Amino acid sequence: MKIKNIKINSFGNLENKEIDLSDNINIIYGKNEAGKSTLLKFITNIFYGTSKNKKGREFSDYDRYKPWGKDDFSGKIKYELDNNEQYEVFREFGKKNPKIYDGNMVDISKQFSIDKNLGNQFFYEQTKVDEQTFLSTIASMQQEVRLEKNSQNVLIQKMANIAGTGQDNVSYKKAVDKLYKKQLDEVGTYRSQGKPINIAQNKLNDLKNKKQELLNYKDLKFGFEEKKLEVEEQIAKEGIKIEILKKIKKINDDEMKEHEKLHYNVNMIKKDEMEILELVNKKSYVLEDNNIDDENVLIREYNDKVNSLEPLERRKFTRQKVKIQKYIILSIIMIIINIALILLVKHNILRFVGLIGFIFIFIMYLFEKKTLENERMVKQNKENLNKKVEENKKLLAFERNKKLLEEINIINAKIEVFENDKKEQLRIMDETKAKIKSLKDIERERIKNTYRNRMDVYEINRLLNLDDVEGKIEEAMNSINEKKLELHRIELSKNNILPQLEDLAQVEEELVITEEEYDELMKKNNSMVVVKQALDSAYEKMKNDVTPKFTNSLSENIAKISNNKYSKVAINDENGMMVELSSGEYVPADKLSLGTIDQLYLSLRLSMNREVSNENMPIILDEAFAYYDDERLENILKFLAENYGDKQIIILTCTNREEVIFGKLGYKVNKVCL
Repeated sequence: MKIKNIKINSFGNLENKEIDLSDNINIIYGKNEAGKSTLLKFITNIFYGTSKNKKGREFSDYDRYKPWGKDDFSGKIKYELDNNEQYEVFREFGKKNPKIYDGNMVDISKQFSIDKNLGNQFFYEQTKVDEQTFLSTIASMQQEVRLEKNSQNVLIQKMANIAGTGQDNVSYKKAVDKLYKKQLDEVGTYRSQGKPINIAQNKLNDLKNKKQELLNYKDLKFGFEEKKLEVEEQIAKEGIKIEILKKIKKINDDEMKEHEKLHYNVNMIKKDEMEILELVNKKSYVLEDNNIDDENVLIREYNDKVNSLEPLERRKFTRQKVKIQKYIILSIIMIIINIALILLVKHNILRFVGLIGFIFIFIMYLFEKKTLENERMVKQNKENLNKKVEENKKLLAFERNKKLLEEINIINAKIEVFENDKKEQLRIMDETKAKIKSLKDIERERIKNTYRNRMDVYEINRLLNLDDVEGKIEEAMNSINEKKLELHRIELSKNNILPQLEDLAQVEEELVITEEEYDELMKKNNSMVVVKQALDSAYEKMKNDVTPKFTNSLSENIAKISNNKYSKVAINDENGMMVELSSGEYVPADKLSLGTIDQLYLSLRLSMNREVSNENMPIILDEAFAYYDDERLENILKFLAENYGDKQIIILTCTNREEVIFGKLGYKVNKVCL
């Protein structure tokens, strides 16, 4: 088989790529992350489809390679089988089945079988290579040249299948699996459920139990009433126990509530004490900040200031009176003068000149009165001002002391509130302690007195000292339910005993038939065990016949690849791949250097490549020589060219070493750059 052309519309990071391949050596070159491994995955998915199953990984192949933001997720591949028939496969990776065309572009998709899980099986039917085998032998993903042990065993098994039957899908494992399935379906195992042997075994056990039950009923026929009374008495005892336990539970619940109250009271008292302490400290700081040694000193100073402080009011000064006597005397003199003038002066105008003196005296009186009044007002204002200043000083000191005393009084009031609350909490605590004592002593004693005639006192004391009361209540209720069920069974047994005893003969007959059926199933099971043993023996013989041929081919390959440094390789189920050293010692392949391991496992793939298919399948290697030095690389490339020249070789690489070495060896290569 040869791959002719690859057309990628969109797959992963590859888009609008078309690659033509030669029938011989092809080198696909690309830097890291250029899409070489994606190209190999594209080839695999074209042939086998894209799985949406994560298989334990973070992303499935479908999710990993579906291009972002694009609807197109498709591509095509052209290939030619060994009979020169050519095919084209177009696949939309979102769909399970591809379109397959022959060389005349006729759609032949329906000519191949369809697996409901894997889709169209065209490639397997053409090459007899499934996806696991393709990835284990024909194509190697990046740094996956090595095979796991189970993959090696799969390949060995396929070799054994081909040698024994000519078809790799007819295998010992499948035969054993089918035999096991047949055994499971037609017989079953001791661990299975619902299978014939399980049904027969269960029926057999049921019939034996039924027979024993019926036989026991002969002895229990007259004991049902006695058993019934016994169970009823047990139910009554359990009922009394539940009554007591429920009362104990209520006492415990009430006691727990009271303890919670007690705990709350303690916390409140602590809180009050902290508040009081904080207020006392605050009062001390206030007094200290105002240079007052004691609260009583502040009170005395305040009282003194209250007593000494007079209300600010206008002082009533004694009005200074004008000395009116002198004005009276002057007025008398003026009267005398005016009388004299009237008597002595003849001129009418001059007679009354003396009246001017009266006016002058009156003006003098008014002036003196006004002057005295002004002096009094000035003196009064001055004294009022001095008194006001003094009173303001006293008021300021008074207000300061008053404000300070108010602050102290507020603090004292708060302290009193917290002290009262503390006293109240202490009172409540005493009541709560008394109630707890009552619950512990009085209520429990009341339970003893109530039930001492119905239950042993020792048992009552035991119940009173239980820790898990709720658990015991549930246990007692379950016991009552079980005993009620038992009582119900007794009633049923009592009512059904006679008909069941009549059925004893029928049960015994059915038991014999079931035992015969069980024996037949056991014989059939033993026959299948014998067949499996024969298959095991045949498998071992077949493996012993096939494995030497395979290991000889593998040994020849590794000898050529390693320049005869390793010339013998053996594979077995226990140790996997073993390599003979030059000293003659066999060591596991994993103990060798990384480069040597790569050579061995590449050799294993190449050895199997010719055996896995009826087609001459290609060799596809993705960065398979990363750990090879130049000498090893030249050796393996020369080996590939000389021994697998009839195969199509596709090498995906990020270096030019392979191209240079092939050129040096004189081999023409088809180089494709991604």
